[in-house]
Amino acid sequence: MGLFSKDIQNLNDLFVHQLQDIFYAEKEIVKNLPMMIEKASSPELKQGLSSHLRETEAQVERLKQVFEMNEIKAKAIDCPAIDGILGEAKDVVSEAGGDEIRDAAMTAAAQAVEHYEIARYGALVAWAQMLGRDDCAALLQETLEEEKAADKKLTQLAADQINLRAA
Repeated sequence: MGLFSKDIQNLNDLFVHQLQDIFYAEKEIVKNLPMMIEKASSPELKQGLSSHLRETEAQVERLKQVFEMNEIKAKAIDCPAIDGILGEAKDVVSEAGGDEIRDAAMTAAAQAVEHYEIARYGALVAWAQMLGRDDCAALLQETLEEEKAADKKLTQLAADQINLRAA
């Protein structure tokens, strides 16, 4: 027994563990996004984060469907990675001197979250396919595409506006 709540014996166990991990992460993101929205000074950043909050709420529901399709209880397990990313984001946002710097810090923090999610959902899609669960893979792929699109929007916003204002 290691870091996980039980021994992971096979790919299905790993798949379920990772589902529980990302379920926790998504729920934490839903809790933390309103603070970021409130602190954002850029109207475009506020709008983008608000839109992604609604999208993330839908992703939580989609994960519940995947749990149900696997006939397991939707359960979250602690995710130290997302806790660290969100903790760092809070620290940087609270230490940022001025609105423009805070917006740049929040944009970078949001991208860190997206990159974590992209990595997790990419693995989950691959594992679902390997397990013959194309139904689950399709739902997870939908979320993966949303996460990639959110990252692209954040990158564009940072390059076109946020980072320029901070500079």
